[in-house]
Amino acid sequence: EPFKVEGPKQEPKPLTYLQENIANSYDINLSVEIQSPKSAQADVICQTNFKYMYWSMAQQLTHHTIGGCNVQVGDLMGSGTISGSTPDSYGSLRELTWNTTKPLTLANGETRGCLQDGDTLIMKGHCEKNSIRIGFGEVRNTV
Repeated sequence: EPFKVEGPKQEPKPLTYLQENIANSYDINLSVEIQSPKSAQADVICQTNFKYMYWSMAQQLTHHTIGGCNVQVGDLMGSGTISGSTPDSYGSLRELTWNTTKPLTLANGETRGCLQDGDTLIMKGHCEKNSIRIGFGEVRNTV
């Protein structure tokens, strides 16, 4: 609850059943790192925040179910790509590299427009406010 925030202003206004008049998003710091198999350390390639989600999770659930989707207790919902407004906060490698036309340069000098075999992708998230920090750990996988 202490990490609830308002999401971005929605223009044009969503359909009536999707309109919200409450803070229904969360201030969750997110980061993505790539670790090359030729490097001992990972490079942070993106830092963004869940609060930039245009559609809240409640709106996404509502939109799913209004068409008859049979959501059950325990089902997982994916948020989709979470991009901020600055180039270092774009939420996908395609956005970060302008569809591979502007590859990223890693600390070891290698470049990336796409993930390569052996690359490890690491995603992390945490909330922090008034000396309270809640971490969600990390998820990592190697291509």
